[in-house]
Amino acid sequence: GGITATHCAAVERDRATGIKWLTAAAGNGDRVAQRNLAAAYFKGEGVEPDELEAQRLYRLAAEQGDAEAQEMLSWMLADSENLAHDYQEAMIWAKAAAEQGVASAMTRIGMLYHNALGVARDPQLAAEWWLQAARKGDADSQAMLGAAHQLGAGVPRDPVQSLAWLIRAKKGGSLLAENYYNSARRNMEPGLIARAETLAKEPLT
Repeated sequence: GGITATHCAAVERDRATGIKWLTAAAGNGDRVAQRNLAAAYFKGEGVEPDELEAQRLYRLAAEQGDAEAQEMLSWMLADSENLAHDYQEAMIWAKAAAEQGVASAMTRIGMLYHNALGVARDPQLAAEWWLQAARKGDADSQAMLGAAHQLGAGVPRDPVQSLAWLIRAKKGGSLLAENYYNSARRNMEPGLIARAETLAKEPLT
């Protein structure tokens, strides 16, 4: 048995019921329902996609201390292609999520300091935030930290540390790592490359 039209209709009906339930719970102030309904509007699952409504709901959940909602709201305020950016508010929510241990929020804080978005440029603070996230295994932060060590931006220039972080970042699937990784390797002696490869295998602390 393949999937029948009746089956599809049942799934749609369930989804509509789910949205109805989420909408009621979100209206009653349930932060998990607010976050899940926000995600539905963001992805257009069971409802018409609506980023403004998604943002409104993420904000309601974020204000109740929901870390995932804080992180998503921060992303929308800093990186959404369809909504106005507010980097200062993005920083506030990223810091709130970071305080609850969300690594991707730490990465964004580093990016905001690095690119002087809503704050004064501060390479050292950027690197400190990236290090926190990198130790938690965030691949994009590992890539940025590798780049920082390559350029001596906010941290000492250190080709071995640079390549070690970039190796970790590549392994973690960061697309940011590619450019830096090739230029880092190209200029290094085999002995230093070997040291970086060994360092990259050590557990993060």
